[in-house]
Amino acid sequence: MSTGTTTGTTTGAKLEGSVDRTARGALEEALALDEALAPDGRERPHAAAALAAVRRHDLAALAAEVARDAERRGLHRGIGSEDDVLPVDPVPRVVHGAEWDRLASGLAQRVRALEAFAADAHGAREAVRAGVVPAQVVDSSRYHAPGLPPPRVFVGMAGPDVVRGADGRLVVLEDNVRTPTMLAYALALREVVGERLRVRPGPRPVRAAARAAAWGVLRAATPVPDPVVAVLDDDGPGRVRWEVGALAALLGVPAVRPAQLRPRGGALVLPDGRRVDVLWRRTSEERLHDDAGRLNALGQLLLGPLRAGSLAVVNAFGSGVADDKRTYPYVEDLVRFFCGEEPLLGSVPAYDLGDPRQLVQALPRLHELVVKPRSGSGGRGVLIGPRASAQQLARARAAVAAEPGEWIAQEVVALSTHPTAVDGALVPRHVDLRPFAFCDGERVVVLPGGFTRVALGAGELVVNASQGGGAKDTWVV
Repeated sequence: MSTGTTTGTTTGAKLEGSVDRTARGALEEALALDEALAPDGRERPHAAAALAAVRRHDLAALAAEVARDAERRGLHRGIGSEDDVLPVDPVPRVVHGAEWDRLASGLAQRVRALEAFAADAHGAREAVRAGVVPAQVVDSSRYHAPGLPPPRVFVGMAGPDVVRGADGRLVVLEDNVRTPTMLAYALALREVVGERLRVRPGPRPVRAAARAAAWGVLRAATPVPDPVVAVLDDDGPGRVRWEVGALAALLGVPAVRPAQLRPRGGALVLPDGRRVDVLWRRTSEERLHDDAGRLNALGQLLLGPLRAGSLAVVNAFGSGVADDKRTYPYVEDLVRFFCGEEPLLGSVPAYDLGDPRQLVQALPRLHELVVKPRSGSGGRGVLIGPRASAQQLARARAAVAAEPGEWIAQEVVALSTHPTAVDGALVPRHVDLRPFAFCDGERVVVLPGGFTRVALGAGELVVNASQGGGAKDTWVV
């Protein structure tokens, strides 16, 4: 770990500790690689046109226009009293096309391996027998779903979190193949920001590609030649309810809640009486059973049609075994095993703390590492070792010692920055990236652009949109 670096593994974490966060944050931002500006302050060529377009506006006025447009479109996040408009930065993040193509190749390779592993974990378990992944990782995963007919595709859509370190390399922080969100927000940002700046030639178009890729996955999920598709929402409040409706509108299909579906002859029918063939699941519930093995409400609704083969779900139940954080340390080896190739895209070095040998390596270094619960999401439960107090570290060591199989640790990554509009000025703020990859079982399509999350406070590392971070339009040029 380099002294003073920020951590790419802090997406969504609520950071506490004994350090002076303002001073440390300023130092970290000074040391981080900036994606649009060279160390001497000159604009990087691939970002110059976008920055010039931004500077043609009064920055404060542009930011206010973008905020009003986001409000008008209903780009809300959160639940109840926490519900607010997603902060949208008017400065797009620009990625050079050649670098994006390399990233897309690496993501496609990785998703192919994860798809193969999800199928293998529910079938032959060749990766376990070959010693690539410990049997306990699969057997103890909350997302393992035995007893269901194998779906045609497990990982229909992936939304990995990708970070850029101080060495300039893009690496995967998390794979997110259960229910990745923010796709519809990414498409809306192109309209809110990209179309307003009117850069010509502009970024690669993404909306039509997203619609075609999503339909490709949904059709591949079922043998029905002209399937009836619906987007499935939660019955209760949902943090991304706006996105559910937006995705349904993109596809031209209904958005439904479980309470609106009715069983009929081993199938499910929509409110209009049609039998639904494929559900694109956007629910916060990602399993059919609770921890005790009892069917939950979603399981009571869907298990019968799934077993009967009358219904397909994207992403399929069971895909989460490939997204269990205890699987993450083994993904590069899974690429080698299933693809017969060296990984084109790396992972952040990580430790499976359920493996006694890796635990011995990591436990003395928790103050240098990021510690994550294996089934957590949104940054909840994450400990940032370099920013933690002695008391927090002691609690983390005790928790890991009590249940080592429930934790992983990752090395620290220097999270890159990007110019961001704050109070009428351009200042560096930390960013990460969520690209979107669609797998139809035969090929993987990576959309030309994604969702960039940006920490809005000076020295802040919280980029997760559900915990105060903002968003940037992401251009591939």
